[in-house]
Amino acid sequence: MSVPFSGTLAGYPRTERQAAFMALADDLARRAAARAATHDRDGSFPFETFHDLHESGYLALTVPEEYGGRGANPLELALAQERLARGDGSVALAATMHLVHVGMLAQARSWPPALFARLCREIVADGALINAVASEPNLGSPSRGGLPSTIAVRTADGWRINGRKSWTSLAPALRYFSLLAAVHDGDQPPRRANFLVPATTPGLRIEETWDNLGMRATASHDIVLEHVDLPFEALLPDDGERSAAVDPRGWSIVTAAVYTGVATAARDFAVEYARTRRPNGMAGPIAELQTIQHRIAEIELLLLQSRSVLYGTAEAWQADLENHDSIAWQLAAVKYLATNHAIKVTDLALRVVGSAGLARALPLERYFRDVRAGLGHPPMDDAALTQIGKAALGL
Repeated sequence: MSVPFSGTLAGYPRTERQAAFMALADDLARRAAARAATHDRDGSFPFETFHDLHESGYLALTVPEEYGGRGANPLELALAQERLARGDGSVALAATMHLVHVGMLAQARSWPPALFARLCREIVADGALINAVASEPNLGSPSRGGLPSTIAVRTADGWRINGRKSWTSLAPALRYFSLLAAVHDGDQPPRRANFLVPATTPGLRIEETWDNLGMRATASHDIVLEHVDLPFEALLPDDGERSAAVDPRGWSIVTAAVYTGVATAARDFAVEYARTRRPNGMAGPIAELQTIQHRIAEIELLLLQSRSVLYGTAEAWQADLENHDSIAWQLAAVKYLATNHAIKVTDLALRVVGSAGLARALPLERYFRDVRAGLGHPPMDDAALTQIGKAALGL
């Protein structure tokens, strides 16, 4: 069944830049969709789709304009990523890891200027990919705190790193890893720090452990580091003091946009199926059944809520730089609503389509599986509800 992408998002685009980014994402989504089922079934990384993302300039959306990128802000990127996710959630989620990391670096400008400029130029020219590598089998999500088991020890010539990382999206395609480790430096107590590790560094290898229910083409394999030697300058500076202008928290909306995009793809499929499915016992399509209409209505309401909170929060975040702390709880609300609503939407879509929706030949079962990965992104539901509740109670 050929399923069209749904139409314009209510209220957007509002600028020429938003329109250009959304149109580009729509084109790339169609290309990604044609390959999505194969990569999902095989658990293989979509190298050809990422080649398309590079050739189109999409991988440089968050690279500053002075280095040849487009300097996209979180709202602009979220609008594009929602569209890309309608074609392939794995592609959009994996691209988010790179695009958001670059966007945060561009905002903070905490790296040495020459190093950041080199990274940006490699992204523009070569499609170089970078991702933050923080999760570990024992540590879990680094957002919960805790000291990594991956250890960086000072040596006479720099640093020696040993450890294992998990959930490393884009693993086989990365040029650089921004790696979180526990620094052991003489008599100083261990501390968390990040290191820039080229993928070609001796002692670093990828173990292809990724065989998950959803987002199967993100290639989020384990990274093993055995006696990886790095120069002193591989230790990256911290982000320094956060200010109103340099506040990375707003980038979290982009992940929520990805899951909203996958849910929208499920909605589009269910609507098209209901319009065209004509059982022998009916004079018209199942879209004429009130039960189907009510389920589609529930889907519409859930997506309306997700988008309203997502883009309303994004607009407020950009417009009110001085009051980020007072509205930060809304970022947790965005993630909570977008991921949980996406799960409800795909469940309702399956109820509209019925048992046919479970077939691997149709994309709906992939959407159903992919959105469940959203539960693992920080803040997880318990942490999000705690943050929202404390904000409401003034704690």
